[in-house]
Amino acid sequence: MKKKKTVLYSPANGQLVPLTKVEDPVFSQGMMGPGIAVLPSSDDIYSPVEGTVSNVFPTKHAIGLKTKDNKEVLLHFGIDTVELKGEGFEVFVEVDDKVQEDTLLARMDRNYLKEQEKIDTLMVLFPEEKDFPEVEEKDVQASEELFELN
Repeated sequence: MKKKKTVLYSPANGQLVPLTKVEDPVFSQGMMGPGIAVLPSSDDIYSPVEGTVSNVFPTKHAIGLKTKDNKEVLLHFGIDTVELKGEGFEVFVEVDDKVQEDTLLARMDRNYLKEQEKIDTLMVLFPEEKDFPEVEEKDVQASEELFELN
């Protein structure tokens, strides 16, 4: 049986950028693993993969996912947003929920983040991956297929 590949989708409307452009060295230097970043143009955040919710952080600033082929995925909302202690975020999923690319995971109040002087960049990280495709900057729509991972 052919192993199903993980397809990565855009988590939001906005601009896709390489992680190296993220304004936080923890992400831009790959300390949390390779991935992508999206500079969002809307507040809605969708699942970047098909899989299962493995973790919803109590501070609502991040959601862990596990793909059908057991890849770990961390979806991180904004930079230094853990400091907001959940303010400005609404999460619509729970651990063990099954998700697809059109599943609305959360809503991020980008205006609130701006008032708090936080950056609203979304990061989709693959902590256990070594090989990862190069990312070209472009405008993306939520749930748009970006690429497949081996």
